[in-house]
Amino acid sequence: MLLNGSEIVVECLKEQGVDTVFGYPGGAILNIYDALYQHSEEIRHILTSHEQGAAHAADGYARATGKVGVCMATSGPGATNLVTGIATAYMDSVPLVAITANVTLPLLGKDSFQEVDIAGVTMPITKHGFIVKNVEQLADTLRKAFHIAKSGRPGPVLVDITKDVTAATCEFTPMKLEEEPPVVKYTNADLDRIVEYIDQAKKPFIYLGGGAIISGAYKEVAEFAELIDAPVCDTLMGKGGFDGRSDRYTGMIGMHGTKASNLGVSQCDLLIALGARFTDRVIGNPKRFAENAKVIQFDVDSAEINKNIRVDACLVGDLKKILSELNPKLKKQDHSEWMQTVRELKEKYPLKYDNTALSCPYVIEEIDRITKGEAIITTDVGQHQMWAAQYYRYTEPRTFLSSGGLGTMGYGLGACIGAQLGQPDKLCINIAGDGCFRMNMHEMATASRYNIPIIQVVINNHVLGMVRQWQTLFYGKRYSQTVLSDKVDFCKVAEALGCAAIRVTTKEEVAPAIEKAIALKAPVLIECIIPEDDKVFPMVPAGAPISDVFDGDDLKEE
Repeated sequence: MLLNGSEIVVECLKEQGVDTVFGYPGGAILNIYDALYQHSEEIRHILTSHEQGAAHAADGYARATGKVGVCMATSGPGATNLVTGIATAYMDSVPLVAITANVTLPLLGKDSFQEVDIAGVTMPITKHGFIVKNVEQLADTLRKAFHIAKSGRPGPVLVDITKDVTAATCEFTPMKLEEEPPVVKYTNADLDRIVEYIDQAKKPFIYLGGGAIISGAYKEVAEFAELIDAPVCDTLMGKGGFDGRSDRYTGMIGMHGTKASNLGVSQCDLLIALGARFTDRVIGNPKRFAENAKVIQFDVDSAEINKNIRVDACLVGDLKKILSELNPKLKKQDHSEWMQTVRELKEKYPLKYDNTALSCPYVIEEIDRITKGEAIITTDVGQHQMWAAQYYRYTEPRTFLSSGGLGTMGYGLGACIGAQLGQPDKLCINIAGDGCFRMNMHEMATASRYNIPIIQVVINNHVLGMVRQWQTLFYGKRYSQTVLSDKVDFCKVAEALGCAAIRVTTKEEVAPAIEKAIALKAPVLIECIIPEDDKVFPMVPAGAPISDVFDGDDLKEE
């Protein structure tokens, strides 16, 4: 059938099963928006308040559903406003297709109005980038973009289309999607070698990363942990990949990991990394990381093998596929003595906080209790992010969405909107600090426009909390540009943007506020006022071994 470029874009989106697109229109992309208007019953478009919000919403939609998220923007500043969201998705391996339109082909490269080489700008932060200058190549390019975004290690792909291509016509032939086979780059001999390492281990420890979520290996990971009788820690991105209420679970590892995880990994004799990439925030001093252990790594991306930590053995492939083949080869292990040692570490070093006043950990524990750990939690970046990772017990995959690799302030609200639209039967709550919230708080208008029933919790300590914590501990309490004691009233802002708002100043007000927000089934902001000097513990100083983990009690002793 004969279609113009804009109609081809819409037909390709439908082919890929896309039901929701996040974006913001402009001159260069008007033809595509006109086609979307005519297909609005098949593809829902969400108009965000800012293009960055569109990218974060597409990211949140992708993380919550496992599908490819889609965002759109016009040329020039519209396209560049997507960059932070694209980089966020790239660092956390989120499947995303960003579609931008550019000036017409004759105007390319001439510094034309609202022209920018967005493919060049985003080259380092995408799996691949395309610029389409011929309508005959458009359909195949879009199909390739979706294939690249979701295959192997997922990530964002940019497709930039010149405006004349969106108007030009050509024949379009629909295609059926084919299932992607899982990545497999190992042999039976490789599997047998891993079995030998596991059989020889006396003190194994499982280190779980975001790859477990992406591969959908939740059941296989649980079975693996039972078979080898090992404790399990996770990274920020691995939250929900293993049941956070399990007796085997020791909490997060790394800079703000639990003492049980950090000390346990430092004592183990076999560390098994499942879909984890040994980032600096996890390993601390690489020369001292798990120095008593053999290390084996399972990862879909061969580039991650031996990148940060030298491993003794590895399997490159899809984690769900690896474990489905490895688990039947394993004998049931008994490491009761080791498990008891780890259990004692958990009992000796529990997470704790000052329970005498309103605090973020208390708020998060109340959210966990009221939602029974079944909500989707999104966060921004900083102290509240770490508290959300520590004190909410995630029991299912794709229920903790946070910017782990890039550490993007302002990520959470857009991601929460995307998650709620992707999983409408789930309760979606964004936890943000006051510094993060103000960066993209205008997206509350998006939530109110479409009556998206998200709950936005603002943990307001009137400072940039995590930066202040570092200034307190390592910079002589010189609080350079981290005090936010201004006159912004977040409740009034939320109400002005069409949302309900509740302010909480005492512990007794927390549970009623959460319950009211849930009952409203509408966008609600809950502002929680906490002390400015609350700190996230445990903590490992940058570059120190994770065995040097300390908490508030250790500081008092010093």
